[in-house]
Amino acid sequence: MRAVRVLSAALLTLGLAAAPAAADSSPSPEASGDGGGPTRAGTSFRTATEVEQGQTATARASTGDYLYWSFPADAGQRPTVRATVKLPESHAAETWQIDVYDGLRRRQACQYGAQTRTAGAGAASVELACVLRTVRAWSEPWANDPLPGTYYVRLTALKLSADDLGKPVDAELRVESKDMGGAAAVDGSLSEPLVPGVASRPEAEADDDSPSAVLAELEPEDGWTSGWWSDRWIWTAVGGALAALAGVLGYRLTRGPGRPRHVPPGA
Repeated sequence: MRAVRVLSAALLTLGLAAAPAAADSSPSPEASGDGGGPTRAGTSFRTATEVEQGQTATARASTGDYLYWSFPADAGQRPTVRATVKLPESHAAETWQIDVYDGLRRRQACQYGAQTRTAGAGAASVELACVLRTVRAWSEPWANDPLPGTYYVRLTALKLSADDLGKPVDAELRVESKDMGGAAAVDGSLSEPLVPGVASRPEAEADDDSPSAVLAELEPEDGWTSGWWSDRWIWTAVGGALAALAGVLGYRLTRGPGRPRHVPPGA
């Protein structure tokens, strides 16, 4: 899969990727850190920075900015989004929140986790978490169930004092998923993931000094499954084998000893 990611990045650089959408005019937060994950964040849905599950994305921004990332989630996964904001040395009480949206911009509820937290005056950092519901392979059109596709994370401060507005902060984001297996399987699947979405092209790959918006390219490590496989297949096969064995044993127990040896056939 590393070779696939390298090839995808090369195609994007050569301009063979999907046609770019119109970029958001607002500037992106600056790069921060030297890890393997993205080092910037988008400022809207259209310029959300892509991050793979298991990576740690970082960004340096100002208090009051809206920070956006996007990540792929497939059927049977239960994503957990964690964010850490390192605050300035001196500040008043601040309230921070993370929100998660699916590819249709529908806000997804958190099963549990500290989605909104208030950092007291002078606190060094604030940590947030959101555990989403399990992604379903199929759902009714009127339902708000999470479906396979691109998901967006928005991190922002809700309550700020005028003196703290614009102060520098460092943000970290990490997304991980737990595979829920056959317990989350449903009788149905999507032919395509739910809206591939758009993401921000890194500044190094852009034609000018500002990042541009392109179609999202990230997908789960093993590709989009759309719920065609689960461990229910294994339990179904085992159940079928046990049922056949029980049928054979039941027949042998109920058919009796058969014709006695001293009785001729047809007697």
